[in-house]
Amino acid sequence: MGKKRSGFTGGLGFVFATAGSAVGLGNLWRFPYLAAKYGGGIFLLCYIILAMTFGLALMITEIAIGRKTGKSAIEAYGALNKKWDFLGKISSVVPMIILPYYCVIGGWVIKYFFVFVTGQGHAAAGEGYFEGFISQATEPIVWLLIYIAFTAVVVMLGVEKGIEKFSKVLMPVLVVLSIGIAIYTVTLDGAGAGVKYYFMPDFSKFSVMTVLAALGQLFYSMSISMGILITYGSYMPKETSIEKSAHQIEIFDSGIAIIAGLMIVPSVFVFTGGDEAMLQKGAGLMFEMLPKIFDTIPLGNVIGVIFFLLVFFAALTSSISLMETVVSIIQDKFGLKRKTVCLIVVAGCILLALPSSLGYGIWDSVKIFGLSFLDFFDFVSNSVIMPIVAILTCIFVGYVIKPKTLIDEIAISKKFKSEKLYIVIIKYIAPFCILAILISSVLNSLGVIDI
Repeated sequence: MGKKRSGFTGGLGFVFATAGSAVGLGNLWRFPYLAAKYGGGIFLLCYIILAMTFGLALMITEIAIGRKTGKSAIEAYGALNKKWDFLGKISSVVPMIILPYYCVIGGWVIKYFFVFVTGQGHAAAGEGYFEGFISQATEPIVWLLIYIAFTAVVVMLGVEKGIEKFSKVLMPVLVVLSIGIAIYTVTLDGAGAGVKYYFMPDFSKFSVMTVLAALGQLFYSMSISMGILITYGSYMPKETSIEKSAHQIEIFDSGIAIIAGLMIVPSVFVFTGGDEAMLQKGAGLMFEMLPKIFDTIPLGNVIGVIFFLLVFFAALTSSISLMETVVSIIQDKFGLKRKTVCLIVVAGCILLALPSSLGYGIWDSVKIFGLSFLDFFDFVSNSVIMPIVAILTCIFVGYVIKPKTLIDEIAISKKFKSEKLYIVIIKYIAPFCILAILISSVLNSLGVIDI
């Protein structure tokens, strides 16, 4: 008889910890710049529709697989059908790719928090400050190492002592801080046009790329197809409702993303009048725009401290879950001690993170298919591997082990209200739609088609 698997103490702990995984840089850094870039309201509409259908169904599926098998992703699929053991291996690659470059961005967040804590917010508002920082060779790496250290310490404490208690404290703080800053942002002069752009769908801006961006964001933001939900599901008590928990996590995740958009998208209109070039800015939007806004308002430096503390909290809960997933995979596979595995993962993470950090500095001229190291890792994990895992998971559940296998697990604690819709989405809608989107995405990225 193996060692009893540690777990969450109850439903609340599971929801907070899993929401902590879902709510992170995907919401506060990635969602706003994608919303700005892909038409505001029309992107938001696509995202909400996808989250309520594909997102919810896939989240329920992965949590149920984890709880039924009591194993992390690398072994869970094989436990249900030995021939599909390969799918666990594929999904386990995702957090290993994401964690290093995620920690690079996490290091940027700590840097900006430190900047505002030390009263240098005005300097951060200057033109070219962000590019000047990320193009350095050593400073971004120092902040990267600090960020990884924070993540590793929490993971080493274990599930109940580390992740659960940490998330229970951080999630309410995150909600209060984000709502407060969003309310302030939308009351600034000129924000009204930004709020309209963000919430009112403009169908003339709709394209396949809008859907692709929304779907990619769904995977990234809700931690789908990267093994995290399966790992957390394996810690979930049998008496906790999977369906209810998934709904709560989805609402929490989408709510924070929408609020983050209210913090950042209207600020583009406040500061630039909705300049198209700034809306298309991309990954640097949050780091470039908000310091400028904070610099123009009373107590802006204090608000900057609070905001980047919020982003740090959100990023940390996600990187914790990414590292926890990788640690769990290696523990389950090789039976090593937790602290030993943590040290191995930290070392590997640092080595793999260096190219993403240096890719904006001394390795700036090195491109892979025209992409920087960080953008390449993001594309491979988010736009290729994760959709493939999602498609194969739908086929696995819909046609190999059959939906009833998971429906029985889901219904243990409470009747599965969305059972019929779930079957239709998993068997007929999700696999074919995601496949079409994946093919379009890859062809567009390779320049074969222009969408």
